[in-house]
Amino acid sequence: MSYPHTLASREDGLRTSLSRMPEDARLRADVPEDEPGWVRCGDLLREPARLLRWRERLTGWLAETYREAPVIPERTPASWILSWYLHVPALAGAMLLHHERRVPSLAPSALAFRIGADRPHPDSVAVLGDGFHCLPTDAGSAHPRVVVVPDERALAAVLRGRYVAHASRFIDVYGPLTRLGRRQLWAAATDALDNALWSAGRLGGTPEAEGAGVADAALVLETRFPPLTSASKLTLTSGADGRREWTRNREGCCYNYLLPAESECGGCPRVR
Repeated sequence: MSYPHTLASREDGLRTSLSRMPEDARLRADVPEDEPGWVRCGDLLREPARLLRWRERLTGWLAETYREAPVIPERTPASWILSWYLHVPALAGAMLLHHERRVPSLAPSALAFRIGADRPHPDSVAVLGDGFHCLPTDAGSAHPRVVVVPDERALAAVLRGRYVAHASRFIDVYGPLTRLGRRQLWAAATDALDNALWSAGRLGGTPEAEGAGVADAALVLETRFPPLTSASKLTLTSGADGRREWTRNREGCCYNYLLPAESECGGCPRVR
C-alpha cells in the first residue's frame, strides 16, 4: 500500500526531532569536542576495562558519600552501572517514540553519553546519525534515511527489537565482569525500558502526559518478550492522600539497601 505524503519533507530529519525534545530530556545530536566526560557506547563495549574503571570511580564516589561504610558492597556499584548504562538506549528510544513517533538506531555505534563530573552517572545522551523508522503520516517520511512502518504496533516492535539488541551486547560484555546473575541482568534491562517510557510521559508535566507515557509502555511491553523478564509493570494505586497515581514494581534490585541508613526502594522485589 502506498501513502500520500502531502506534507512530507526531506529536511525533517532526526536532528530536527532532537531539537524539539524537552530540555529536561538532555538529548542531543552530537558529541561536543570541548566537553569532557563523553564516552561512546561502542568504545565501552569494545574495551570492557573502561566499564571496570567507571565502576571503580562509582565505588570511590559511594565511599566518599557513605563514609561510615566500612566497605562498599560490590553488588551495589555493579548494579548501578548496569542500570545507568541501560538507561542510555532506553531513554533515547523512549523519548523519540513518545514525543516524535520516531525510532532511531540504538546500536552502540549510534549512541554516546556524558558521565557527570560529580556524581558519575550519564547526565546527557547523544543520538548520532540521522536515520529513523516512522509512521506513514510523519512529516519527515520522505527523508532519504527513513524507513516507514505501517502502524504504531510495528513502530513499538522496532524500538523493542533495537533496544534488546543493544542490551544483549552490553550484557554479554558486562555480565562476566559482575557476580550478578543472568536473570538480574535482564531484569535491569526490563526496568530501564519500562521506566524510560514512563519518564518520557512524565516530562510533559500533566496527568494526561504521564498517562500517554504509560500507554506507550503498555504498547512496547504489552506482554513479556524474552529475554526481557516481564510486560510493563505500571499500575494505578491509591496514594497516602487517597489520590490515584501511577507506580510500578521493579523487576530487579539496585542493592541500595546495602548502604548505611538506606532501605529498599519502593517497588523493590525484596519487599514484595
